Amino acid sequence: MVKTLHRRSFLGHSAWLGSALAVGYHSSSALAAVSKSPNEKLNIAAIGTGNRAAADIAGVASETIIALADVDQSMLDKAGITYSGARKYRDWRVMLEKEADKIDAVVVGTPDHVHAPACAMAMRMKKHVYCEKPLTNTVFEARTLADLAQQNSLVTQMGTQVHAQDNYRRVVELIQGGSIGEIREAHVWSASNYSGRRLVSGKPAPSHVDWDLWLGPAPNCSYCEAVETDSSTKMVHPFGWRWFWDYGSGSLGDFGCHYMDLAHWALELKRPTSISAAGPTPFVTATTAGLVVKYEHPSRGSLPPVTLTWYDGGKQPDVLATLRDAFGQPLEWNSGQLFIGSDGMIVSDYGRHMLLPAARFADFERPEPSIAPSLGHHEEWIHAIKTGGTTTCSFDYSGALTEAVLLGVASYRSGEEIQWDAANLQVTNSDHAQQYIHREYRKGWTL
Repeated sequence: MVKTLHRRSFLGHSAWLGSALAVGYHSSSALAAVSKSPNEKLNIAAIGTGNRAAADIAGVASETIIALADVDQSMLDKAGITYSGARKYRDWRVMLEKEADKIDAVVVGTPDHVHAPACAMAMRMKKHVYCEKPLTNTVFEARTLADLAQQNSLVTQMGTQVHAQDNYRRVVELIQGGSIGEIREAHVWSASNYSGRRLVSGKPAPSHVDWDLWLGPAPNCSYCEAVETDSSTKMVHPFGWRWFWDYGSGSLGDFGCHYMDLAHWALELKRPTSISAAGPTPFVTATTAGLVVKYEHPSRGSLPPVTLTWYDGGKQPDVLATLRDAFGQPLEWNSGQLFIGSDGMIVSDYGRHMLLPAARFADFERPEPSIAPSLGHHEEWIHAIKTGGTTTCSFDYSGALTEAVLLGVASYRSGEEIQWDAANLQVTNSDHAQQYIHREYRKGWTL
């Protein structure tokens, strides 16, 4: 069960953040100092070594992997075979302390609830950080990491790998070039379905898993497993944790940063002012699917206000059923984005996009590509560290994206529409909803 952080306690803890943001505090990886020549390899430590974390380590394997940490000895040993020169640790805190004078950068690929404390410790040691999405498990954590990156002039990147693909770039160019006119409405949906599981305990933790370390800052509990509605069992570690609020944030947390990313990028969105969520009655511990979350974003310079709506668990925007492609076929897209403009629409997903109505755009001449191809999502980060350059998903950008995603979680779990004061990290209309902006850490753990 989530521990409640009292409003007064929370505001006192975050006062410095609010005052900094009030004067326009933001992060910029452009400030990062050059730490290596382009031809000199970085020394990188990795926190988490299996599954998605393994892919992230492989993504930076052009550099020198000097240390690995994982609470799972089996995963750690497997990674140790691939990176035989790396020193191995069970506790990432011990690794960072012992390797502090040897590492330039850290890759974090743990479950969501450990992202923030791991990143924060590394950044306070002035290490550049790559972290998987969502950046954090609470709104307050996301803001903290963004500010730490700025304060320490660090190069950061969140692991939204699709951001590096050409398809998203072409959609951004079309939207920002005015191809469908003024946009005040956008829809984002994912077919993902994180629901129907409950936690059960009673068995000892496997010998290769340090359960106390795995819990990290989450509330203390005995080793548990995730049981599905059909009574089949799946271990919370290594992946079943996504179904539970203490460790993840369900469909919205897993895919929101991927699919909402395009809308935030193309429409220059940052922080919404109002968030309202509807869906099945929320459980205290377990996530559910079938959410519809509406975000109201204010005008941005010359850009008009935008209503962005998220759907998951099979929900989709009603208008999608009325649309047809150039051959008159319905658009049966399980996941995607729909931008509705004054002069047309764009529907897109990870790898494709389409201008609609098809007949109106039959002779449309696309603009020449203006957004340069990515070096690769991991390569961007490495290159920026070596050259003092920038990344496309720095913690300034991705922190705000994560905040928006998690505000949807807060609205859903509280059952209330949220009026959001971003400068002060404050829900202005509900003390009840405020408790979901952050939570107290388990004793012995800090942000």
